[in-house]
Amino acid sequence: MNTTYHAVQVPSIWATGQLQARSQRGTRYTRLSLEHPARMLPAIARTAVEYFTRPGEVVLDPMCGIGTTLAEAVHLDRDAVGIELESKWASIARLNLDAAAAQGASGAGEVHTGEASLTAAGLAHAAEHRKASLLLTSPPYGAMTHGQVRTARDGATAVDKHAHRYGRTRLRANLAHQPLAELLASFTAILAACRGLLEPGAHVVITTRPFRTKGVLVDFPGRVMDAAAEAGLEPVGRCAALMCALREEGVVRRTSFFQSIETARQRRLGLPAHVVQHEDALILQNPGSHQGEEGASC
Repeated sequence: MNTTYHAVQVPSIWATGQLQARSQRGTRYTRLSLEHPARMLPAIARTAVEYFTRPGEVVLDPMCGIGTTLAEAVHLDRDAVGIELESKWASIARLNLDAAAAQGASGAGEVHTGEASLTAAGLAHAAEHRKASLLLTSPPYGAMTHGQVRTARDGATAVDKHAHRYGRTRLRANLAHQPLAELLASFTAILAACRGLLEPGAHVVITTRPFRTKGVLVDFPGRVMDAAAEAGLEPVGRCAALMCALREEGVVRRTSFFQSIETARQRRLGLPAHVVQHEDALILQNPGSHQGEEGASC
């Protein structure tokens, strides 16, 4: 099913997993980027930017991590603004923007370090700050499947999990360290503060997926959609951004080590668990509309 945004046909299924994540990042990103536990797939960021913005417009990510949203936006001739709480990730995001500029990206990007809702509110009061046509972000979720692993094949004496923490310090403002209800309330506050940085009718795309905690399946996408609506945004669609590859012979899974072992563990407990092969792309709009533009559900 296709839906018209910015006079562009947007499919309900995004084929964003055709290449492995490492191949998608290639030489565009510094190797330090691999230390972040939950990087957005570049093809997902690129697809959202292409569908919901035009060249020269601004893309905002209030929890930008290592800056995937920003880097893909500037490579597509959009400008980008990122906010990141953890100084380490903010520094890496700036390095990735520097790399994009060195590679000929025509857009301009900036990263602000600080708590997202406070920083967004401050930027919104800066008269010179251009408003964004797209907010693209992903809240933290499903931490048990994050990270990378070294095994005996890599010279380790045991399975060694690394690059699985959002920060060295457990900052309370970091949503990754908050219980679910508090996380959702914080995310609502962030989105509400960001509305002052958005054009009327600007789209908001949030990528997330369901997960299990203590054996119970959590409809995290549904909870996030409710949180965004509580922030005053208008839900208009829900698409599936594939992590797997589509081939003539069938589907090729893209499954991390920890996703595989966590799913196997849950099945041994008798739970009907499956390896998730897509991200839910939740689509909302800032109230108001640009003249002549239309938004509808996927």
